[in-house]
Amino acid sequence: MERQSMSREQEVVQQCPTELFIGGKWQSADGGKTLAVEDPSTGTTLVQVADASPADGMAALDAAVAAQAEWAATPPRDRGEILRRTYELMTERADELALLMTLEMGKPVAESKGEIAYAAEFFRWFAEEAVRIDGGYQIAPNGQGRFLVMRQPVGPCLLITPWNFPAAMGARKIGPAVAAGCTMVIKPAAQTPLSMLKLAELMTEAGLPAGVLNVVTTSDSGGVMEPLIRDPRARKLSFTGSTPVGQKLIEQSAEQVLKTSMELGGNAPFLVFEDADLDKAVEGAMLAKMRNGGEACTAANRIYVHSSVLEAFATKLTEKMTALKVGRGTDNGVQVGPLIDAKQRDKVKDLVEDAVRQGARVLTGAEVAEGKGYFYPPTVLTDVPKSARLQKEEIFGPVAPLTAFETEDEAVAMANDTEFGLVSYLFTKDLGRALRVSEKLETGMIGLNQGIVSNPAAPFGGVKQSGLGREGGSVGIDEYLEVKYVAVNLD
Repeated sequence: MERQSMSREQEVVQQCPTELFIGGKWQSADGGKTLAVEDPSTGTTLVQVADASPADGMAALDAAVAAQAEWAATPPRDRGEILRRTYELMTERADELALLMTLEMGKPVAESKGEIAYAAEFFRWFAEEAVRIDGGYQIAPNGQGRFLVMRQPVGPCLLITPWNFPAAMGARKIGPAVAAGCTMVIKPAAQTPLSMLKLAELMTEAGLPAGVLNVVTTSDSGGVMEPLIRDPRARKLSFTGSTPVGQKLIEQSAEQVLKTSMELGGNAPFLVFEDADLDKAVEGAMLAKMRNGGEACTAANRIYVHSSVLEAFATKLTEKMTALKVGRGTDNGVQVGPLIDAKQRDKVKDLVEDAVRQGARVLTGAEVAEGKGYFYPPTVLTDVPKSARLQKEEIFGPVAPLTAFETEDEAVAMANDTEFGLVSYLFTKDLGRALRVSEKLETGMIGLNQGIVSNPAAPFGGVKQSGLGREGGSVGIDEYLEVKYVAVNLD
């Protein structure tokens, strides 16, 4: 059985493209350079993929620019049908795509299948939005003319995606770009390029014309992408990743006044009031904290619990966290895979040790096991002081820090005490409190009595230093469209 499993893993990797995808063709990187894709559960190399140079990046932009006019003129229904067929192909091949994702990213196969379904849903959603790009007709206020308003594709787009959701974060950008009539150059994270390369192959099978989607894999993100950002032919940049990198990209984008959308870092507060249903709150905390092993911008980073229920909540949460099975994502029953690499594991370890030095108590976890792979155990800390680094920094790991609060105002103040503003979670049975607190929380999204907010049909995005713009929902396509106004003289 183990031999069959390994054979299947090798087969899935071998069937995945490993070259750059430019102008509808698979090709080697300039000079034949490659980069290694690692299995984070073992630390071993899965495969080598093309390592693009700045010249390769420029060739990809050339291809996108060349295809833009014809693609923009393609009927919206045709663009939507390509997205619909992509959704169907992803659904049919979910097992293969999920295994490939688990091998390069580490999450359990069951969770990878969930991401494939989530990613595919973006293509189905925007297949329906492609034919709903509307405009307007208006009589001028003085009655002397008419206004025509149309929405047109912004033009060639640059898309940069992270390693934690290697299919969904790409789909969330590609879907609306295709629907709007934009061509693209996408650069997936160097740690997880295989899912995007496979997606490009599927979209070609679904009928996407050459040059509309170009995929550039590289170990030199800045060297390859900065010249494209500064190139006047590019008209849109969409980035998902850390706030510091996003700030640099916004600065670079200013040169050409490039249209940008940024989904950046998070520091999500999770509030549990004294009247909350504790079982539902714990269930919500497990979802908000442990989705993707904690490696998510939406992860509950700071858990604030009313002092009267803190002990009971901590006991229930600790029981569930301790019971989680940690291991290689392909093994049966595994619920928590490895972190993405040694650097990320060491960061999580340092954050926990810093909190403990400052007085936090460990209820479970915090002991790094020896052996292969970048594993970190599900961890619960209580009595976490405000000065601990993990109260300010994004953990991106399976660590749940608990802090007590006494009043509603104190909880809101603690939640808002951050430069980030992506998502908050709130558990209470009091409708008035739910509305009051939701209005006061400084985040772009709120999970009210639920631990997950992501949905292709809803606008995803944050405020403050968590980003610009929204992805998904009826407004998601707006990021890829420009408004044009025509003044009509009736004489």
